[in-house]
Amino acid sequence: MSRIEHKFDKQEDLLEALTQRIVNNIEEAIEHKGHASLLVSGGSTPKPLFQKLRTRVLAWEKVSIGLCDERWIKPAHQDSNERFVKNELLQEEASRANFIGMYNEETDTQVAEELCSTMLKSKLYPFDVLILGMGGDAHTASLFPYNKRLAEAYDLEYNALCIAIEPTTAPHKRMSLTLGAILSAKHLYLHFEGAEKVGVYQEALTGDDQEAMPIRAVLNQEIKDIEVYYR
Repeated sequence: MSRIEHKFDKQEDLLEALTQRIVNNIEEAIEHKGHASLLVSGGSTPKPLFQKLRTRVLAWEKVSIGLCDERWIKPAHQDSNERFVKNELLQEEASRANFIGMYNEETDTQVAEELCSTMLKSKLYPFDVLILGMGGDAHTASLFPYNKRLAEAYDLEYNALCIAIEPTTAPHKRMSLTLGAILSAKHLYLHFEGAEKVGVYQEALTGDDQEAMPIRAVLNQEIKDIEVYYR
């Protein structure tokens, strides 16, 4: 499979190109099966993308939006990805979309994983469009460097769509999509911006240690095409 790079000098050009690709993918899915699923990431990078995407006129009522990962905190918490996505994406035209969150009240890790996987399987799967971000430490979704559960998360025979992660370098317990869940998406995108992250990306392409740089598990695989939008 291939990695297709789209490098831009201006943020506006990047956002316009990626927004149009996402809209085209969503419209194609609706045309073929009557509905579409879109999975997105949190963090500061996608905010301008969400603000552009939410203004596009399409059949949002036929779109279900979910998350690539979530901090295991109540949705009202200021650090919640659910809160962020509802505030920044599910507005204007996109207010008619359906939101499917990851969070549940379960504190037992195994039960929480099962509940999350079952919810995503019934409400969002198969994934039509999935947009990943990347941290300065090369984490993606909530797959963090050297985490004790990375081997499980990378195992393509691991049946669950979700895996509970407790980072040692970031606050809050997390729930993340597994690598298999990520690579199952029909259209897979990576979006990042800034010189620091460009450097991380270039380093990720030159090595194969997926424990040190989890983004490598997505970039350096032969299963799924991934399109990279960056500047």
